Amino acid sequence: MTADLQPLDVERADYRSHLGYYTGQERLHSPVLGQVLDAVAAARYEHSAADVRAALRRPHRTVVDLAALLSPAASELSDEVAAAASRATEEHFGRRVRLFTPLYLANYCGNACTYCGFAAHRRIRRSRLSPAAVEAELDAISATGLDEVLILTGESPKFSSVAYIADAVASASGRFARVGVEVQPVNTDEYAILRAAGASSVSVYQETYDPDAYDLLHPGGRKRSYPYRFESQERALAGGMAGVGFGALLGLADWRRDALAAVVHAARVAAGHPSAEISLSCPRLRPTGVDPGLDSGGVTEDVLFQILCAYRLCLPAASITVSTRETASFRDRCLGVVATKLSAGVSTEVGGHAASAGDAAATCETGDAQFEIADTRTVAELREHLRARGYEVQ
Repeated sequence: MTADLQPLDVERADYRSHLGYYTGQERLHSPVLGQVLDAVAAARYEHSAADVRAALRRPHRTVVDLAALLSPAASELSDEVAAAASRATEEHFGRRVRLFTPLYLANYCGNACTYCGFAAHRRIRRSRLSPAAVEAELDAISATGLDEVLILTGESPKFSSVAYIADAVASASGRFARVGVEVQPVNTDEYAILRAAGASSVSVYQETYDPDAYDLLHPGGRKRSYPYRFESQERALAGGMAGVGFGALLGLADWRRDALAAVVHAARVAAGHPSAEISLSCPRLRPTGVDPGLDSGGVTEDVLFQILCAYRLCLPAASITVSTRETASFRDRCLGVVATKLSAGVSTEVGGHAASAGDAAATCETGDAQFEIADTRTVAELREHLRARGYEVQ
């Protein structure tokens, strides 16, 4: 589909409260949402250094320990916390790091998220890759030697249907050992379709777990349904997916509450699905082409590092991704301490991989990027850097 500069219509059909569901959205009646919100409401962050050290000594950490690790007191003990996180990473993952890259199929979206470069009301160059352009993207990514790809779209069932995404997944699964998807939340039977096509994991970020902030940040579109988005990982697992990813977009609301909620959410889902592969990510707000002044809302690199260490210590077997939203120096800081998965050779624009490889035919289908990246190293550069530091790169 050729590029389109027109804004889109926000999907407002059968609009309801952000705590309700749109017609056709599956409702699980899961107890996990209540458990997470109760944990957030009960958490207190006025902890002492002794509380933090006690949390570090425990082999199994509670929500109270998690709050202590997210507290101001923990930031004063960053070296001790990082050392404990490093030991946990070494125990569960050794010196192995997985590399992957995202493949953006489309940037059409039916939501009105106030912070996103793909939001329906934005006047950006929009595009959806044709089957031939998808193949060109896969060729360009495969040429880098990667064996994992993450397929993304804007959240638009109209322009990025489950059938369209499944076709791309099927093409990718013939070339890559692992294919993940980060697309609009769908029902259990639709996740089963993506699983049958070859997808093995689903990542859905709640953006913020604060219901009031979520309401203000998502004024229109089907993403407005807070509980439907929250239950996505449970539907994905019920649909046969092997792994699910969790996270909050840090900077949208109180970072301590969002970080605590993401861990509790992942832990509660993992408890109900003990064989599931659990992953966590900590994306921060990044500038976009339509909002270059957007920043991380006070979530500094030191704060982010504290959050990632808390994630590792409270979910030691979970994979933790540190993406190219972050600088090369920060990602290096996370190696050996928390990070087990890194993106590389990233383009957040539709058709960006083939265009960068010099495919003139693919260039005509490119669409604007979702956000700016900070680490621009190629796959080869990052792989060489990791191997020089003694890491096994997968």
